Parts: sequence; C-alpha cells; structure tokens
Amino acid sequence: MSGNVTSLFRSTAAHSPSMAALTRESDGGAGPVDFCIPCNPYFPTPAMFDEMAGRLRDIITYYPSGADTITAELCGLLQLPPQCVAMGNGSTELITWIDHLLVRESLAVPVPTFGRWTDQPMETGKRVDMFPLQEADGFALDLARYAEFVRARGTRAVVICNPNNPDGGYLHKQALVQFMDAMADRDLVVIDESFLEFADAEAEPSVVQEAMLRPNVVVLRSLGKNFGLHGIRFGYLVANPALAGRVRAMLPKWNLNSFAEHVVFMLRDHGPEYARSLHQVRRDRLEMASQLSALPGLTVYPSQGNFLFVRLPVGAEGTVVRDRMLTEHRVLVRECGNKIGSSSRFLRLVVRPQVDVRRLVSGLEQVLYGSRRGAAVPEPATGTSYSSGTAAVDRLVSETNGAGMRALAAQPAGPPGLAAAPAAGTGMPLPAAVPVAPAAATVGPMPVPAPQQVPAPQQVPRPAPVPQPAPYPGPVPAPHPAPVPQPAPRPYPAPAPAPAAPAPYSVPAGPTPLGVPARGGLTAAQVRGTDGLESVPAAGRPASQGRPDPAGMGRTG
Repeated sequence: MSGNVTSLFRSTAAHSPSMAALTRESDGGAGPVDFCIPCNPYFPTPAMFDEMAGRLRDIITYYPSGADTITAELCGLLQLPPQCVAMGNGSTELITWIDHLLVRESLAVPVPTFGRWTDQPMETGKRVDMFPLQEADGFALDLARYAEFVRARGTRAVVICNPNNPDGGYLHKQALVQFMDAMADRDLVVIDESFLEFADAEAEPSVVQEAMLRPNVVVLRSLGKNFGLHGIRFGYLVANPALAGRVRAMLPKWNLNSFAEHVVFMLRDHGPEYARSLHQVRRDRLEMASQLSALPGLTVYPSQGNFLFVRLPVGAEGTVVRDRMLTEHRVLVRECGNKIGSSSRFLRLVVRPQVDVRRLVSGLEQVLYGSRRGAAVPEPATGTSYSSGTAAVDRLVSETNGAGMRALAAQPAGPPGLAAAPAAGTGMPLPAAVPVAPAAATVGPMPVPAPQQVPAPQQVPRPAPVPQPAPYPGPVPAPHPAPVPQPAPRPYPAPAPAPAAPAPYSVPAGPTPLGVPARGGLTAAQVRGTDGLESVPAAGRPASQGRPDPAGMGRTG
C-alpha cells in the first residue's frame, strides 16, 4: 500500500477516512485488514449476503416501506412498544435530532468518548461540560463524581456511553438505574448503548425497560455495529412515548433505505446465527487481549465492547505506528490522538478473527521493536510488559531498574493502598498504581544499593517469580499479601423533590458562567481555544437554528 494513502488521515478531523477512500487510493485496489471500524465480522452470514445479492436489483430499484412499517417489524422482534421507539438513518442522525430537540443550553459528556457527543452540541452553540476520565483509573467512570460534576456545573443534559467508546469501560445496570434516578431533575439523560450487544458482564445489561418509565431518559441503540452493516446506516432510540414521539415526528417518512428494511425483515429467520456471532466476538476479544498483552510495554484495558483500547509503549507515537502498519503491513488501526481526552499514545483495535489478529500482532512486533533502523520503540525492555499508567513514571522505572521492571512492580515498595482494585460498580480491574517518591527524596536515577548497605531489619526478601496474568478480563492478582480495603462508595446525589430537602452536594447559586471550568472539567470553548463568550445561548438562537441542517445528516457515525 503506497505511502500517500496515509495523507487521507490528515484531512479528517475527528474520524478516520472511509474504507472506500482508502481502497481507491491503494495500489492494488483492495482495502487493508480493518481493525478500525467497529462492526461484527461474523454477521450477516455468507448465506444472508448471497440472498441480498440475489435481490439487489429490486432492493435498490424501489422505494422502501415507510419508517412506521420497518419500526413495527423491529419492535416485534425486540418486544418493544412501537410508540416508544424511533428509528433513524444511523445513530448519528438520532444524535443530531436529540441535540436540536431535547438539549437546551448545556450537555455533560465524559471524555474520551464517541466524538459526535462532543462535536454535535458544539456545532449548535451549546456549552459542553467535559468530565475527564483518568488514565490512572483505567478510564473508569465514577458515577458519583460525575453526578457531582453535573450539579456543580448546573448542566441540564447528561450523556453516558455504555460500553464507552474507545476504552470499552462498562457500568453495571443497577448503578446506571441509580444514576438515572439521581438525575431526575435534569432535562435529559442519554444512555448510549451502541455497543452493548457485545457485553457479557451481565445477562440483562440494558436499561431500555427502565428508560420507558422515566420522563427524561433516552436510550440509543445501534444496528449497523451489531449486524456488521455500517454502510446501511440504521439505529434506533427508546424512550417514553412523549420523548420518542417528538423525535419520530421530525424524521422523514422514508428516512430508512430499502437495505435497512430488507435486513430487519430477515432477522426473524436468522436469530440463532446472530446470537452465535456475538458469542464468537466475545471469545475472540479474550484471545486477542491475551495476545496483545504479551507485547512488551503494551497496556490493554478491559473492554466489554467489540474493540480493545491499548496504550503504546513509551517512545512509540501513534500516528507513526498507524501509518507504518498501513503502508508496510496493510493493516488499518484507529489512532486516538484526535479524540478529546485521549492522545496519540492510544490505539483502538477492533476485535477480529484469530487469523487477522496474528497478522496484527506480527505487524506491531515489527513496527514497535524491529531491529532495523526506525523502530517505533528503539530500546524496548526485553521480556516484560510492565507499565505504570504514566509515561513519566515509566521512564523513571526504566532508568532505575532497566530490564528488571517486572520485579520492581512486584515488590511492596510503597505505602498500602496501591494494589490493583476493581472500580466501584464496574467489576473491572484497574492498573496497579506506582508510588511517587516523597518530596524530600531524590527524583533522579537511583542506584540499587548493595545488600550489605541495607540494615537487616529493612531488607526486602527477593520476590518470587511473577505468575502469568490471569485469563483476560479476570482481575490481576495483587502483589501485596493482603487485600487493600477500599473506601466506602460515594452516595449518589438524589434529586431535590422539594425546596426543604437539603442537597447532597454543595451546589453553587446558578450555573457556572460560560467558559469557566469546574473541578478540572473542560468546556467546549476551551477546546476551541476561545473564552466561550461568543456562543449564542440556546434560548437566543433564531428559530431557523431549531432544525438540523439537512447537509449534516449524512455524515458517517
């Protein structure tokens, strides 16, 4: 694949170039192995594709049925009341209408996440309050702190993606239900479940049934990702009849195409194949995570999506790795430097069959650690995959202990409380923290003292060989002899039903002014590099801005 293909990435702002564009620019006319676009590789089955191909002429010649007919068929399969469902031409179309119809002046979004949840409201002049997910916490979302952030900012609408894109972080159903109840005084709560079909943490993980009973909750679901058909562009939302009806009333009668209709009506006869495809993706996710975790210095985060979020070793730059994987190995990966809250040290890799994963791992080994000149990681620490979660700490560990980083990580060389522990309400292990030297200690290279220089009472016994990590995604055994007690979970802030009820958090008088961050949050204005005062409040926009621009409806989600 020619080097000029990588120039396509520099012309896209928040997303990767389309596969069609990459195929047109490639030398042989064939696209690369795709680890970028997160869709189901096992569905539709070859027989289903053959059936669609046999009916291609009729499908593309004639108008589809109205959206009501297609929605009724889908609701029959999902056992949902049609009045609570609105189908759209991809989840991006529904996000656009949610923004225009249901979001007033402000929206809170954890970052990093799907780019349209930050970009769409910024395009319509809303204030976007971004809640940063911390790398040191494994990008886990603390719902109690998020609720506190929403109240401190005075944000009127709230978004949560579960599982989150790009890291695959998962929140248990009961925790989300409690959060929705705590946000009962907000205008809107959106739970984006676009990748939930790939999760296996719970038997019934969706909050769809609870959303239909609440006046301010919308659940967004994808069909293209689950069915492996991004090009068809179809998805749906579920809410109480009033909210769903507001969105449905604004959609064109023929907003769904004939391919979408054909696939929806095929599903009744292919349910078992679909269930098997999801099961296979979940198995592939475990095996793929295990193989990637064996690469030195590469960190793989627990995921419940059909993708894995990985941090490259220290010294590797994501755009270089992406371009070389594409040009030298014909493998397309998603570099996440253009996602707000992420950086070019991170890649999102879609779960694929093992034959493709072997090609991915082989390519990464050559690009990251190849002996030839120009390797992305010039001098990797051989035989270890230890990583602390912070680049500065990784460098310090490398300087002080060289190739013995695994042994250093296994020693109890710090105060209690540093062992890996599951995030509250997620059941997923977080990376073990690395202790920071006290203020009075020397931070430079620290030579390891000879054994005779250490007084006998302070000697630390040589650690036993570190066992291999447990099969993914089970929790990693903590190196400390005893479990570390975790702090009590923070209570969810309950809505104030009456003026006399005391607020569980300290709420400032009125919303925080535009452009002013709260507790480390980022505003849309700060992302744009302005003071935020030029944005027109939602209430002050002309009536013509209350409807989405039709030209923006066809963008790829």
